[in-house]
Amino acid sequence: MFKKCILILAASCMMYSCATQTESNPFLTEFQTPNGVPPFDKIKLEHYEPAFQKGIEEQNANIQAIIDNTEAPTFENVIVALDNSSPTLDRVGGVFFNLTEAETTDELTALSMKLAPTLAEHEDNISLNQELFKKVDAVYSQKDALGLTREQQRLLEKTHKKFIRSGANLPADKQARLREINKQLSTLGITFSNNILNENNDFKLYVGKEEDLAGLPQWFRESAMAEARATGQEGKWLFTLHNASRLPFLQYSANRPLREQMYKAYINRGNNNDKNDNKKIIADIVRLRLEKAQLLGFDCYSNFVLDNTMAKNSTAVMDFLNNLWSYALPKAKAEAAELQKLMDKEGKGEKLEAWDWWYYTEKLRKEKYNLEEEEIKPYFKLENVREGAFAVANKLYGITLTKLEGIPVYHPDVEVFEVKAADGSQVGIFYVDYFPRPGKSGGAWMSNYREQQGSIRPLVCNVCSFTKPVGDTPSLLTIDEVETLFHEFGHALHGLLTQCQYKGTSGTNVVRDFVELPSQINEHWATEPEVLKMYAKHYKTGEVIPDSLIEKILNQKTFNQGFMTTELLAAAILDMNLHNLTDTEGLDVVAYEKEAMDQLGLIPEIAPRYRTTYFNHIIGGYAASAPRTFITKLVIGLIVGFVAHRIAKLSDEHDHAYVIRWSAIAAVCGLGFNCFFEPALKYVWYTLLFPNADKAASAIKALIAITTYTTIINAVINSVIAVVLYAALRPALKRAGFLAAQ
Repeated sequence: MFKKCILILAASCMMYSCATQTESNPFLTEFQTPNGVPPFDKIKLEHYEPAFQKGIEEQNANIQAIIDNTEAPTFENVIVALDNSSPTLDRVGGVFFNLTEAETTDELTALSMKLAPTLAEHEDNISLNQELFKKVDAVYSQKDALGLTREQQRLLEKTHKKFIRSGANLPADKQARLREINKQLSTLGITFSNNILNENNDFKLYVGKEEDLAGLPQWFRESAMAEARATGQEGKWLFTLHNASRLPFLQYSANRPLREQMYKAYINRGNNNDKNDNKKIIADIVRLRLEKAQLLGFDCYSNFVLDNTMAKNSTAVMDFLNNLWSYALPKAKAEAAELQKLMDKEGKGEKLEAWDWWYYTEKLRKEKYNLEEEEIKPYFKLENVREGAFAVANKLYGITLTKLEGIPVYHPDVEVFEVKAADGSQVGIFYVDYFPRPGKSGGAWMSNYREQQGSIRPLVCNVCSFTKPVGDTPSLLTIDEVETLFHEFGHALHGLLTQCQYKGTSGTNVVRDFVELPSQINEHWATEPEVLKMYAKHYKTGEVIPDSLIEKILNQKTFNQGFMTTELLAAAILDMNLHNLTDTEGLDVVAYEKEAMDQLGLIPEIAPRYRTTYFNHIIGGYAASAPRTFITKLVIGLIVGFVAHRIAKLSDEHDHAYVIRWSAIAAVCGLGFNCFFEPALKYVWYTLLFPNADKAASAIKALIAITTYTTIINAVINSVIAVVLYAALRPALKRAGFLAAQ
């Protein structure tokens, strides 16, 4: 603790002492590098704070210029000017906030804690600026007469709604309280996430006896020995809480007490009554979010978040989740019973516990499908998988990715690729950072160092935590890691292929309902037989993965889905329950979680995918919205599926023309629900059942918008894409048994 305090103090002193060195600060001008990439070799800790300060000053001046402009407010001089108002903040923020997740240090953490209130205040100064809002509102009030493109309409609507949801219409006293809440939330979120990172890094399971390694494959033993050696523990094996270490350990280790130790260390993160404890922090966050929602006119935080979505309210979400739960839990219980029978065969008299699930699931996989992860891993060398993802992108979009040398990076693990279109023009620059390390948060994500805008091409990165290479053995991925690589590359493609005129609409700046769709689509290509044969080659022999293994991989795709669906739903329901609260007085988050799970009937062998004290998703922006995409896509999917397979009864017996015709009809029906039925129902709801003139008017506008030229064009394009995708995925659907003859 003393050491950390000294580091924090030193960092603070450094910031002040270097304030005069702005002339050499690389953030203060466009990056003077090929392709405008961040000059990581020149960026120093002392550059960040002056750059943020300069960026705030710059944006404040630009906003004041918008306010002082005596010309009538227009889309260009207000909305576009606001979209372009923060070049320096965008530049420094793109680097800083990526590194605080991918390569953080005590000094960076201290600086982020210091800057968070300042940046929160700056955001509030913009959102609550009445003169600026008047300008935005003036443009918005004449939006139907401006002749805007669809993209311009979207940017205008987003900008205006952001002001409203940020409290622009609140009286001064409530705005003042909102400012204080936002300031507190900014630092609480950083502390929460940093505590989880500390918990991940602090846990180290050293094993000194080889007999305690029973069941662990050789590659995993070698990896663990290399990890121990790196910490100065020669002759031992080190296991950590990073996914690439924890999951194989739980999956293969025959040492039950050690599995229990590993499992409990993971699920108790942030709940150890120590310096990294998150219980009070999450309670404070939930309390402040509730107060914020109530200030803005909502009864609870979930309804505040969901008001900006298709789901609209927490009641609809909870009804849906509870209905799914009624199907998932029995399936999970049946799987638990099956695992218990497998344990009983061993004659040890042991009862299935949560830390046994992965171990016996792997045994059951072998028994049911004659498949072990170890059998397929040699075919999934990381570099080959990555090239497979690149090859799919080339076939689908005509792009090529070429590795660049000599590009500055923040860590030796990072690789950089130039992305080009078929005509040779540059699409963007793509960074990959694939291996776990102490300064990196767990999980996998995509983000930007620079957003696409007009002719400016994006700088996109993927950050993951895959199995490391050891000695002469390269990084060999599990099937889950393979799908994760394809998934995150789908997000990257979303950011790379975007062609927008404005940063506020570019890339992944889309509604949450859509943001996971490109990644989900790309993920499904990973295990397509045609694709597997492109990249899945034995790392020693070069042998292409045989059809027998492909068949086994596909056959076990639905294996263990009761467990996976149940743990995910439990987390989603926990998120909703916490943010449905209308009173947080005396909230004990651990006791609340137990009570909520007991009411659901969650079996003790399964914990929520994310427990409250390490539920980073609800701190980082997914709060009370985890189910939203699930709900929307499922309903649309049910409509499309009903038309295609209940009305048209599509099967392999029909010719290609019939299939294409009815899949197009099905796509239009799904689109009709999305574009027409939902606003129509909303209008009826707010006219007859729960009268609300503003919301009813909004529904009418949404209905009218359907008739516009651009919307029709958009609908046609989306329908065509849907048909093409369906035709491409039909072979996979057939193998999964969804296209059987009716």
